[in-house]
Amino acid sequence: MSDHARSEPLSGAGQPQMPGGGFSDVLRRLGESDHERVSVGAILEAFGDRAFGALLLVFALPNALPMPPGTSAILGAPLVFIAFQLMIGRAVLWLPRFITERSMRREDFRTLTEKVIPWIMRLERLLKPRAQWLTTPVADRFTGAACFLLSLILFLPIPFGNMPPAAAISAFALGMIEADGAAIAIGWLAAAGSFGIMAALWKVILAGIHTFAGPLLRLFGL
Repeated sequence: MSDHARSEPLSGAGQPQMPGGGFSDVLRRLGESDHERVSVGAILEAFGDRAFGALLLVFALPNALPMPPGTSAILGAPLVFIAFQLMIGRAVLWLPRFITERSMRREDFRTLTEKVIPWIMRLERLLKPRAQWLTTPVADRFTGAACFLLSLILFLPIPFGNMPPAAAISAFALGMIEADGAAIAIGWLAAAGSFGIMAALWKVILAGIHTFAGPLLRLFGL
């Protein structure tokens, strides 16, 4: 299996249609394959020459829903690489072999897709090309920067803490796929909310450390 994956040049309005069926059809076929495990490389190969938005959605949307433990560890790593390359304006997507070889059991992947596909189908009915100044190659770089920071937050071991950033990345991805600036705007609002939640959480953690560590420091005269 190749450790390289290619995509079309970055452009919200100029992204290609998905061959071999719609977005949900590709996911469904992966879940119904006869392989014991579904790897990241197999997912990338199934989508072929797709837009960055399609790949971001594949790896982000499952993390926005209640999923089996370990899902974010498998699907989160590709998000970091994809978002970073989107941020720097790469026209060709590359993922290292240690990511493409990561996999999950086919049964777990099928469970994942059964939860994700209905959401994708509902969302696609709401999307349409509009406000495309938010889907230009330059705008994609800012979107990539936001997705990169959100993907880093997604890795933090916080119960349900991966859901807000994953939802924001999913909104960005849908906006890129459908050239829908309204979805991109929703992504920015969700990203701001995710950053706000993290800032509040760190404030609570630091306050807790100060509360419990203060007496110990005074005890030792520090």
